[in-house]
Amino acid sequence: MICILDLTSQLDLGKPGMKRKPEKRVNGIFWIILLNLGIYAADHVFQVQSIKSLYLYHNMPVWYQFVTSTFCHYNWEHLSSNLFFLYIFGKLVEEEEGNFALWLSYIVTGAGANLVSWLLLPRNVVSVGASGAVFGLFAISVLVKMSWDWRKILEVLILGQFVVEKVMEAAQGSSQLAGNFRGVNSSLMNVNHLAHLSGALVGVVLIWLLSRVPSPSDDDTSKTRGK
Repeated sequence: MICILDLTSQLDLGKPGMKRKPEKRVNGIFWIILLNLGIYAADHVFQVQSIKSLYLYHNMPVWYQFVTSTFCHYNWEHLSSNLFFLYIFGKLVEEEEGNFALWLSYIVTGAGANLVSWLLLPRNVVSVGASGAVFGLFAISVLVKMSWDWRKILEVLILGQFVVEKVMEAAQGSSQLAGNFRGVNSSLMNVNHLAHLSGALVGVVLIWLLSRVPSPSDDDTSKTRGK
């Protein structure tokens, strides 16, 4: 009986005043994944022709295509590799910064990567894929967890080289497809490394810009000091 009471006291069981750390609910990344899956099914399973209008055609782009093309994919291998890394890094960003920050990061980095690709690549290119957003979320997840702990730095280096290697190997339709408005020529498919790099850079810039915005706690602290 004494042992049971001691064990109960050590585990702090039954204390009415004890506060448990609230669990962070992660929902946004699952909606992003479901949206990617739904668009892929509509495009490749049900052959909905209007989905092709969501691709980013560099010769005559429409403004919304810079965003919508990040939810489109060339084939299942392309989609599955992106979803794997989207879940890992999207979940990290959402846990640290919340649902809105996740969607903002995905859209801004993906669209930013497409914009850079459109500015620098030839006009006979068609862009699809979430790879730019994947690299953007990777950069953001690293920056929000960055510390000078050597173990954290080693973890970032190992994870970083793995992400770069695997995404560039598996995402074979990742943003650069030669084609026209009626279809895509898969034999001329290439990987758009520019979108990968620019997605990561846009993520870094986004974090830098947000860090310049004063938080409400900073304002309260400055007011308290001024009194």
